[in-house]
Amino acid sequence: MRARLRETAVELAEVLWREHIVYRDRSGHVVIRGEHVQRWISLAPAGGHDEILVRAGRILDGGTTAPARSEAVVPLSAGTSELAAACRRLLAETASDPAPHNPRPARRVGSRRVPRGRHTGLGSWLVITCMAALIAACLYSTWVTSGR
Repeated sequence: MRARLRETAVELAEVLWREHIVYRDRSGHVVIRGEHVQRWISLAPAGGHDEILVRAGRILDGGTTAPARSEAVVPLSAGTSELAAACRRLLAETASDPAPHNPRPARRVGSRRVPRGRHTGLGSWLVITCMAALIAACLYSTWVTSGR
């Protein structure tokens, strides 16, 4: 089954994307990565004898894979064209999902991208001021009592 799954993945990858990488991951699933489209597809044996679990997800900026966003069970005997159609549906679902929210987007300064820095809020300044006053009071108390 594993050899057949690998052969099917190679055929499927050539139908879906011109640029792709096919490999087996740690869990034994065959993964097809399309770096240029920032998507991946995983093929794994399903519960049935001739069925495979097809999962699709995104590739994040650092090159790591995000968890699967959609999945389906497809008969392996269906053929490459039907399997490709199922994968395209899953990839379309993955693309239609909203992108992960970036809480602090980078802003453009000139021609460079600069990440927004975190600013110290009023509450933080109040805590810092109180701590400085407490330390100053301790030092003053020590200075006054040591002088006697």
